[in-house]
Parts: sequence; C-alpha cells; structure tokens
Amino acid sequence: MKMDAPTGAANLRLQQHATRAAFFIPGWIVAAWAPLVPYAKSRTGLDDASFGLAILCLGLGSIITMPLAGALAAKRGCRIVMLAAVVVMALTLPLLTIVSSFTTLCLTLLCFGAGMGAMDCVMNLQAVVVEKRSSRPVMSGFHAFFSLGGLCGAIAATLMLSASLGILAMSFVCVAIAIIVTVGSSSHWLREHAESGGAFIAFPRGIVILLGVVCFIAFLSEGAMLDWSAIYIHEIRHIDATHAGWGFVAFNLAMTFCRVVGDRLVAALGRRTTLIVGGVAASGGLMLALTLPSFQLSLVGYVLLGLGCANMVPVMFSMIGQQHRMPESVAVPAVTSLGYAGVLAGPALIGFIAQLTSLPLALAIVAVALLVATALGVGIQMHLARGER
Repeated sequence: MKMDAPTGAANLRLQQHATRAAFFIPGWIVAAWAPLVPYAKSRTGLDDASFGLAILCLGLGSIITMPLAGALAAKRGCRIVMLAAVVVMALTLPLLTIVSSFTTLCLTLLCFGAGMGAMDCVMNLQAVVVEKRSSRPVMSGFHAFFSLGGLCGAIAATLMLSASLGILAMSFVCVAIAIIVTVGSSSHWLREHAESGGAFIAFPRGIVILLGVVCFIAFLSEGAMLDWSAIYIHEIRHIDATHAGWGFVAFNLAMTFCRVVGDRLVAALGRRTTLIVGGVAASGGLMLALTLPSFQLSLVGYVLLGLGCANMVPVMFSMIGQQHRMPESVAVPAVTSLGYAGVLAGPALIGFIAQLTSLPLALAIVAVALLVATALGVGIQMHLARGER
C-alpha cells in the first residue's frame, strides 16, 4: 500500500495503537464464542459428528472470505473492510445464542467465520504496512493483543456466565465492548488503496508459499494444543479431566507473555536468532511435555512450547513486507489462509495419525515439524537478507 501523505510520528503512534485494537477485537469476540459452544450443541440436539460438521462451517467461512477481504482492502482500503467485518461479527455472535437447528447454526457459523476471517486477514495486512512505516519490529506486539483479547474475553465471559447473566445478555455485553473499541480506534485504520498492478486474487507463489508453510506448521501446533493437549493429559497421563486443561493454559499464557515482549526480543536478537531459539524451544518443549514423567514438570514443556511458538508467525508476517514476489494485498491473505488451514486440518491430521499409531507419536511428529518450520523460516530470512525477493 502507498501513503497519500507523509505520516508524522504522532499519527504513526496512533496507527500502531489502532492496529493493536484491531487485533484485540477478534480475539475478544472469538473468546466470547468459546463458552457458548456447549450451549449451542445442547440447544440444537446434534450428535458429535453433526456438531463437528457445523463447527467446520466457521473455518470454511473464514478461508473463503480471506482472499476476498484482501482484494477488497486493496481496492477500498483496510478501514472499510474491517468495519464491515466487525458489523458481521457483532450481528452473528448474539444469533449463536438462539439458533436451534442444524441449518441455522451452520449458516450463522458460516457468517461468523466470514467476519472473523475478513478481520484476521485485513488486520494483518494493516499490520504489515504499519510495521514498514515504523522502521522497527512491532508485529509481535500486534499479535500479542489478539492473545490478550482472547484471555480478557474468556475471563469476562466466564465471569458473566458464572454470575448467571445469561448467554444472550453476555453476548450483547461482549458485542458492546467490541463496538466501543472499534469506535475508539477505527479512525486510524488505514484508508489507502493498494498500489496498482496487483492481481485481484492470486494463489501463493515463490517465497510466499514457504512463508505460508511455516505459518501452517506454527498454527498446526497451536491447534494441536487446543484440541489434543487435554486429551493427551487425561487419556495418556491419566490425569483427572478437571486438571487436563492446565497444559493449554500454560501454553497460552507463555505465548501471550512472549508476544508482549516479542518486539524487543526481535529487535535485540534479530529475526534469524529469534526463529532458531524459538523453534528449538518449541520443539524441545513439546518433547519434554510428552516425555517428562511428572505432570507438574511436563507443564514446563508446555511453557517452552508457548514461548517458542509465540513469535514464529509474527516474524513470517514481517517478512511478507520484505518480499516483492507478490503484492501485500494478495500475499497476506494467501499466508493467512494457509495458516488457518493448519488450524483446521492439523488437528484432524493428528487424529488420523494417532488412530494409525498413537497420540504421543502423532504429537512427536508435530515437534519434528516445528524444526522443519524453523529451518524453512531461517532459510527465508537469509534469502531476503541477500535481496533475493
């Protein structure tokens, strides 16, 4: 994207704050949806297979919308697309508390996912542009606010439901807060159009494919922790189900913390060292979580995994701003879509491998894949550092 006028330091700071708010919003809203899942399943009366198919509509809506959102942002600017995405999320979240059939749930989740996907894509596109203007690492801090939004949203939604507020009322409160954040920040969401000459929608090519592969593996590991860590702790380690969620809690808190300080780490260590240290820590942490005999000690492994994974994706998005193989308006949606594919397909792939072999072996393969992603990321960084775009 190109600037219509020079950006002063004060305005740039406002753009940075507005971008952090843009990341906070979807994290907050998706966290509000998480505690609604069991209510939706109970209300619709669906079995596990049918409900799983309905949930798939959320990811399908996201992936379909991402390239379209990037193209619209190139033509109309990020601001208008993100505003539309917030409206879609704000309208559909309360609907998810009242729909009562398979068809209406699928359609509502499809629309909800479309809003999430559009926001996720375009906020990353804005982040790439703002980081280039900032001339210093800020990408990890942006992504940290998505994690912070998720943590705050999960705590707030849980407290409201615990206070017997009701799911519809809770959804309206969460939507109201999202709208307040939007109103306070959207004036500094980018309005500029993309430079001419870029394709409207394009498949990833060249180095953008490799950036997407690294994000695919990084997101796969996050999906593995979300969907499989509690199962592993309960079924393989024989820990009571009431304590099985602590592995994901340790992972998520570590990731959030490391993203908060991630920009300073990247500035101090450089992208290459950040990737190497992070990738080795993530892979080693997952192996420790799988092999340490004590459950309490194994939580150290989940912490290392969260610390290691935290900055892999932000560094990849920073590199999108360095490459010239594809315009940012199509490269960002392409990489984001590949990352989402890791979240959607990864846990299912782990389940398939676990069925053929065992869950510990399937998760160990994820640890090896993290080393592969690290090597790819370092190779990409070296390639771009030599000016080979």
